[in-house]
Amino acid sequence: MALEKDRKLAGTFNFWVTLRKSAAIESGASGVSAASAESTGKPLGDGGFQECTGLDIEMDVQELQEGGRNDGVIQRVGPGKYSRITLKRGMLYGTDNKVDAVLWGWLQGILTGARPVTRYDGTIQLMGHDQGKVLATWAFDRGIPAKISGPQLNSKSGDIAIEELQIAHEGLRLAID
Repeated sequence: MALEKDRKLAGTFNFWVTLRKSAAIESGASGVSAASAESTGKPLGDGGFQECTGLDIEMDVQELQEGGRNDGVIQRVGPGKYSRITLKRGMLYGTDNKVDAVLWGWLQGILTGARPVTRYDGTIQLMGHDQGKVLATWAFDRGIPAKISGPQLNSKSGDIAIEELQIAHEGLRLAID
């Protein structure tokens, strides 16, 4: 019975990503809003992705050597570090049968001087192999595009054109319903 259950869980998974405009943060604020998972800002877009990495948090633990204590060190809490979220997908087409360039436009707008920089809160939903059930949801705060890559073009191979987006952000959490 357990083996059958494991086979069902080993199916293909997809990720559904939604990006909504972050609320403006006033000077001196902490920057991360616990309510941003419920963000209702203007959407940049959403889409299915084939691969997602960077859903991790690392805490920089500080070691403190205490005088006279020779059997170890004291471990102190340090700042958290968030990895960039990397999303990969096949190039998507809009309703006009042209490549949807909204993600490229986000980064290019920042590089050409659009100020204030538009940041987006996002959710990443892990969809079950039946596509009808959300298995887990991660939420991130105040994301900005760190890198976008177009596909590797090679007419000799039959590879799918894969697009990659890296998002730097200010907070990540597993959102539990």
